[in-house]
Amino acid sequence: MSPPLEIAANAVMTLSIVLAGRNNAHSWWLGVLGCSMFALLFYGVKLYADVALQLFFIVTCVIGWLRWRRGAGGVALPIGRVRAGPLAAMVLLGVAASAAYGLMLHRYTEAYAPFVDSAVLVFSIIAQLLLMGRRLESWPFWLLVNSISVPLYFSRGLHLTALLYAAYWLNAIVSWYFWRRQMAAPVAAPATSTAPAAPPRRAAGL
Repeated sequence: MSPPLEIAANAVMTLSIVLAGRNNAHSWWLGVLGCSMFALLFYGVKLYADVALQLFFIVTCVIGWLRWRRGAGGVALPIGRVRAGPLAAMVLLGVAASAAYGLMLHRYTEAYAPFVDSAVLVFSIIAQLLLMGRRLESWPFWLLVNSISVPLYFSRGLHLTALLYAAYWLNAIVSWYFWRRQMAAPVAAPATSTAPAAPPRRAAGL
């Protein structure tokens, strides 16, 4: 049976992730609460890279909340894309950082599956940074993270967490499609010449 902390953490994070997929800024403050619970949970099962990841998430959830609400000249941040060059650099950097951090955990801690755990850490950071910037490419990175996380958490007895990360994998696909539709949707013209223009749905890539 799953411990109460695992149940509570997954309940809060499920709501946060679903709201993120629906482009809703309230996902961020719920993320602060859920990540705090997960930090305690992962510490108890010696997934130290995941503990560090949750602390990172807490800070970035606060920043993401502020950016989404007033990140584009005082108006809500629009959905944007990342150019191919920077995207390829992110992937290469992610692989290198995963190997380096995994080696450090392997040598100096008793961490379980240090290289796999490190990959979850590094690519979650990349996905989170893209999500903070409201970039469409955050969702394929979340697909990768969830694919790695499901077997990792299941192997540590966190069966509920593994099951919900499988559901998050499906949510990432739906969210990717939903964000693409929002980017393609036309922006409504203002009703009168004195009304403020609606913020654009597209943003320049990195």
